[in-house]
Amino acid sequence: MVKALKAAVIMGSDSDFPILKKCIRILKEFQIETEGHVISAHRTPYQAEEFARNAESNGFGVIIAAAGKAAHLAGVIAAYTILPVIGLPIKSPTMDGLDSLLSMVQMPKGIPVAAVAIDGAENAALLAVQILSLGSNELKARLKVYKEDMAEQTMEKDQLIQKELEKL
Repeated sequence: MVKALKAAVIMGSDSDFPILKKCIRILKEFQIETEGHVISAHRTPYQAEEFARNAESNGFGVIIAAAGKAAHLAGVIAAYTILPVIGLPIKSPTMDGLDSLLSMVQMPKGIPVAAVAIDGAENAALLAVQILSLGSNELKARLKVYKEDMAEQTMEKDQLIQKELEKL
């Protein structure tokens, strides 16, 4: 694990965990120490406040907050910390997650929350890695390799498509 680079992954409900597994896997792939917790903005507001107020002193550099429906978790956390907070809207049956997304991006002035796509766990993790890499050349190097690998895989897929096109 990269020392002094720690991410918190919090979810409003344990039902969000299947989506967050993707996020946690990527963070661990980058060797970032990661903690996960169920904290509800509505059911456990005092715990949410305590977590956010103590996050920096507990060694976190970034917080990913995932929630669905009335997804206020990221905003509540952002109200109590100066750490970057990434909102991960979870798809809900009510409005397919649009309600969650809007709850995260419509924050008032002074309480910013970065937001990724609905169920965009992978991008939430990668954004956290990018934020944490600002203080780590080692992490920057890993990100560079990750992106180079992604580009190489895309080019390989293009070559396969070109071969298929030749057959038409």
